[in-house]
Amino acid sequence: MARPVAPAAPVPKLIDVARWLWIAGACVGMLRFLVELFDREALVAQARRQNPALGQDQIDAGVNGGVLFGLLIVVVILLAYTRLANTMARGRNWARIVLTVLGGASVAFGLFRLGAWGSGVAAGLGVQMRPVDLAVTVVTTALEATAIVLMYRVSSHFRKHVTVDSALPRS
Repeated sequence: MARPVAPAAPVPKLIDVARWLWIAGACVGMLRFLVELFDREALVAQARRQNPALGQDQIDAGVNGGVLFGLLIVVVILLAYTRLANTMARGRNWARIVLTVLGGASVAFGLFRLGAWGSGVAAGLGVQMRPVDLAVTVVTTALEATAIVLMYRVSSHFRKHVTVDSALPRS
């Protein structure tokens, strides 16, 4: 006979908000990447600059392959962030740590990009940052930084549960 399954502990509000912030940040980043990915003229022009000896058929094939590979990467990243966020919301500390590392790197990179743009270093190096890129960088950096802070506001959600075996005295 099957044992009844204990209901899962409710997810604290701050953890639930952090989960949705992670997913929203991944979606915003994905949308920016998709916009760039479907700008076929820019991709063809870039491929032509990098390899002027290639014919149009070769450039088209390379761009098509790049778009397909980019779509695959976007889907994998979105699924990974969603899975990690949901696992974190279920109280798994390892998922919180992974999200902290990924989010911390993303926040640091976002701040670096904004600093390079604000100081003029990016323009001096010939890196163009369109207003859409700046807006997405600000939004994703803010979403991920907020999600990291919220995950650590309710640390009790991630404490290990005491099992019967570990509570017994050792002889």
